[in-house]
Amino acid sequence: MTTMIVIAATAVPTHLRGALIRWLLEVTPELYVGTVSARVRDELWSSVTAACQNGSAVLAYPTDNEQGFELRTSGSQRRSPVDFDGLTLVSFRLESQEIANPI
Repeated sequence: MTTMIVIAATAVPTHLRGALIRWLLEVTPELYVGTVSARVRDELWSSVTAACQNGSAVLAYPTDNEQGFELRTSGSQRRSPVDFDGLTLVSFRLESQEIANPI
């Protein structure tokens, strides 16, 4: 059975972008959408995680859970999915910020 997937890949090598457009449409730069089988989805995601290097990627695909989708991430992310009682929430990693001392 085929399902629609969405992959957002930021700062990834061009050869990975080429591999993704063989199976998916690049609807905007670095955003790929398509309908593939679970096996193709998993193979594409394996390619993404292996070639991600300094970039980052997110995969969203439908599944039979409360929200109707699942997320996978790879690479350095500021946001990361966290399971909270069966719901996927997004946790933000705070960047180190300098705080000026008031005078």
